[in-house]
Formats: sequence, C-alpha cells, structure tokens
Amino acid sequence: MGRLSTLGQHLYEGRLSFNFVGRRRLWYAISVLIVLAAAAGLLLRGVNLGVEFKGGVEFTAQVQGATQDDADRLRQAAVDSGVADIGEPIVTTSGTDSVLVQTGPLKQADATRIEQALTQAGASDVSQNLIGPSWGKQVANKALIGLVVFLILVVLFIWAYFREWKMSAAAMVALAHDLLITIGVYAWSGFEVTPATVTGLLTILGFSLYDTVVVFDKVRENTRNFATNLTRTYSEAANLAVNQTLVRSINTSIAALLPVAAILVVSTVVLGTGPLKDLSLALFVGTAAGTYSSIFIATPLAVQLKERESLVRAHAKRVLGKRARTAAAPVAVDEGGEPVGVASAAAPTVPARKVAPSSAAKRVQPQRSPRSARNKGR
Repeated sequence: MGRLSTLGQHLYEGRLSFNFVGRRRLWYAISVLIVLAAAAGLLLRGVNLGVEFKGGVEFTAQVQGATQDDADRLRQAAVDSGVADIGEPIVTTSGTDSVLVQTGPLKQADATRIEQALTQAGASDVSQNLIGPSWGKQVANKALIGLVVFLILVVLFIWAYFREWKMSAAAMVALAHDLLITIGVYAWSGFEVTPATVTGLLTILGFSLYDTVVVFDKVRENTRNFATNLTRTYSEAANLAVNQTLVRSINTSIAALLPVAAILVVSTVVLGTGPLKDLSLALFVGTAAGTYSSIFIATPLAVQLKERESLVRAHAKRVLGKRARTAAAPVAVDEGGEPVGVASAAAPTVPARKVAPSSAAKRVQPQRSPRSARNKGR
C-alpha cells in the first residue's frame, strides 16, 4: 500500500509520468482492433435476445423447496416433451417454491404438451404466460429511447460544465466505445440479452462518464491559464492530469470490479442462469472498458481536437522554442575548460570544508629583545 501511495505521489508531482496523450495512435489502434472484434461478433453470431424481446412462453412450475437439481430435472422434461420448436429452454429458480421455464414462441397445443411434461416431472402446479413479440418490441423501443435521452443529457451536461464541445465529443466516442465492446462480448459469449442487460448497460455508461468527467476536471484545472505558462504545452498539461488521476481511477475500478466479478462467478457457476448473470456480465465488461476509455481514449481525443486551435498551436511553438533556446544557451567555462556553475555528472561538486590551520603552519612571529637591552644601546 505504501508503494502505491508513493507511486501516486510521484505521478501527481510529475516526477514519474506515462505518455498517454503522446502515444494516442497506439491506443487508437488497440481500440479499433477490439471494436472490430466486437463488430465481427455482432455480424457473425448476433445477440441472443431474451424472451422479453423476441416473445415466447414462460411456464411457472410450483416445486416445494426448489433447488438447482429440480430446475435441471424440469429442463430435461421440457426438452423430452417432443415439441420441435422448444429450442433451448431457459430454466431458473424463482424463490424457494417455483421454477421458471422460458421457451420461444409456441403453438397452444405445444405449450399444453410442455405443461403436462412439467407436471409429470414433479411440478405440483404449472401456469403459462404468453409473451407476444409486440410487447418485446415495445420493451426494446423504450430501452432505445432511454439510451438516446441519456446520451443527449450527457452531451448537454459536459458542454455546460466544461464550456467545451470537444470534451463532449470525446466523451461520446468513449461511451460508444464501451457500449460496442460490451455488446460484442455478449455476442461472442452467447449470454442472453434481457431487461437486466439493458439496466447494466445504462449503469456502466454512467460509470464510464463519471470516470471521464473526473479526468476532464483535472485537465481543465491544469490548462486553465495555459496560454501564459511557458513550462508545459497544452498536451503535456493534459497528460499530467491523466497521470495525477491514474491511481484514483485504478483504485475505483478495482473496488467496483471485485464484487461484480464475485456476482458473475456465483451467478454463472452456481446458479447457472438468471438475471444476475446478465446484469453482472454487462457491469464487469463495461466497467473495465470504461476505465480504459477514460484514460486512453477520452482525454487523448479531446487533446487532439483541442490542438487544432490556433492559440494552442502557437502556445506549443512558444514553449518548444523556449526549450530550444535554453538548451542551446552558451555555458561559461573557466581557464581549465570546465563549465562554471555546472556540476560534472561523473564527479559531482562537493563543497570544500574550512580546515583550521595546524600549529606548524601558523606564521612565526619575530622575537623582540627585552626593553632593558634596547635602552643600553642608546
């Protein structure tokens, strides 16, 4: 913990710095590859929409003290019912006395056959709930409307808070980056997209926005009077801001990822299926992607857009010109050719100590004759 705090202090003071802004082309290339892989998953596999979006039939089977073994038994009974269109039913426990069995759209005769198979497998009472595709389409439309409204509010908030549209554009690109990666992971993994997934997506967009705003706020603080400061360019001041908030971003992400990872493992390995699995996967992938985008995408992109301004370019030329003049300034040398006032790297200058003169080196005082002898000579 002490090493981490020391690292954070060195990053904050600028004694140690990672060049996030200067190497932005590398981060862009990595992000493009990840986004292309996510897009390939969407094109090749598509997303596995839940029954709430594509419609289907949900059976509620009453089982006293329902366990995962009961859910597996009812799942096998539904598959062995002989219904051709049943596909891969999703079976979850609901509370302690019921099991939910979700299938795709079925005819009434097929639904009745599955209901009878569940009853024969040990369910005391089975009810069925038909979910039409029109209702699923309505849910999808509302989720899309909520996402669009969220993005519009984000743009307005960042523009009003920072008075800078370039930061709003960079934040939107980072959010789209996180969204595409998360959906791509769902496509490749085959996890079902449910209303819980939509909730998770909106949550991780909020987390990504929060992390980005914190970094942007530090960038604004470091670049408030950049035009009158010839120590750093605008990009260097922004890069310092990313380094100063790096440890905070890492700590916040780890604190968020650990409990989400625990929920994901439990819901996948122990429970097997259910809304917790759909929600936790979106939270885990989105949180990791949001941390990456706020550091490697949002700030470098905002700086790149800002560097197109003439004032920023002129200031950068002045700063670099001053550094060149300082590096090329002549250095005074003494008679032996050594630089005056500059310590040698091989032999650092050590201030000389004052040494008291020894008794042998003291000046010998002349001996004077006695006064009586001097008087005789007169």
